[in-house]
Amino acid sequence: MGECRSEVRRLRDQIETVCRAMNQMLSGYAVTARHDIINHRYSTLGTYQEELETLVGEQQALDIVIEAYNRVVR
Repeated sequence: MGECRSEVRRLRDQIETVCRAMNQMLSGYAVTARHDIINHRYSTLGTYQEELETLVGEQQALDIVIEAYNRVVR
């Protein structure tokens, strides 16, 4: 059980890192980020969400990603 929690924590941290990078691209110094780079970040979020689904289920994984995105990007 502890291993599962640490894996969820790792994925949450990675999701937040990607969201912070996206926020920088949308509002920071990298405001001119290319479309393909932004798409890659969204794809990465999808990959992490799929990994989370195997640990916590589909709905909770979606909730985790949305919560991180809303907290960091908005």
